[in-house]
Amino acid sequence: MKTILFGLLALVFSSIMASAQIQAGKSINITISGVPESDKGQINGLYPVSEGGIINMPHIGQVQAAGLRPEALASILQSRFKSAQIFTNPTIQVINNVIGAGPNQEVVTVGGDVRSPGPKPFTPELTLWGAIQAAGGQTEFGAINRVKLTRNGAQKSYDVTQPQFKQIPLQRNDAIEVPRKNIFNR
Repeated sequence: MKTILFGLLALVFSSIMASAQIQAGKSINITISGVPESDKGQINGLYPVSEGGIINMPHIGQVQAAGLRPEALASILQSRFKSAQIFTNPTIQVINNVIGAGPNQEVVTVGGDVRSPGPKPFTPELTLWGAIQAAGGQTEFGAINRVKLTRNGAQKSYDVTQPQFKQIPLQRNDAIEVPRKNIFNR
């Protein structure tokens, strides 16, 4: 009887531990504190975990998430933001398997100097310009002549004032960043 009881307890405990891990095809909610208010909107939001177990974060790109516990991913994200010198003292919270967010939710992430940064719904016809507009367009400080598109770990820069670059088709989990204008107003 004790063997059966211990077996059942082990099974229950292992299923609890497995469900606590972040899973591919699910979504997680990420919030950040300890950073300027204007930067929170770029990070806070719902992030789909790709079938390969990856999330795409503004400023730091792709991060392996599946198989990790939420607190382990939060620690990794904090370290990556610090080592990239994006934020000096971020505190990140990760909430696993958000209700109502499943594998069919596909997004692109738009950050930088846009009016409403964060994850935006992906559709097959979404373009680089369309994603920037979905984020409310660039702010008065946004330099759309140097927009950065990160896809599968590779980053390219585009001058979205040029018509041929406005129509670049996006893929799910792309990250777009509208940088701040420099001293030459570019």
